[in-house]
Amino acid sequence: MNQQPSSAFIAASWVALLAGMLAYNIGLWNAQMALNEKGYYFTILMYGLFSAVSVQKSVRDRLEGIPVTNVYYGISWISVILAILLLTVGLWNATLSLSEKGFYAMSFTLSLFAAIAVQKNTRDSQVVEKRDNQFADRNA
Repeated sequence: MNQQPSSAFIAASWVALLAGMLAYNIGLWNAQMALNEKGYYFTILMYGLFSAVSVQKSVRDRLEGIPVTNVYYGISWISVILAILLLTVGLWNATLSLSEKGFYAMSFTLSLFAAIAVQKNTRDSQVVEKRDNQFADRNA
């Protein structure tokens, strides 16, 4: 049975996503690194967010019986793993303090988790709305 996510969970998910992205990007803005390095880390964040949402969507589609090709499903998972690996390698080789490296890793992780939660909430809300509309049409 699909239930509408609570308003508190929806709000917490959005706050976590915005906090993670904002913290990560403020850290980049204030970082003493070359512009190309900032671009690298920003691109990894955007790639990671897109791939995390893509994994959530493809997993959910499969659970609901919506066709998802094995190629897309595999690429989605590889993309998440690759984004995490690229961030790890970048931070491993960066000339940042350990606290800065930890800051980027944690805000990246928070952002990815929150993106999945926001996508789940969006999908759950659409399913419930669609079900309610169909119920209202039958009873009209």
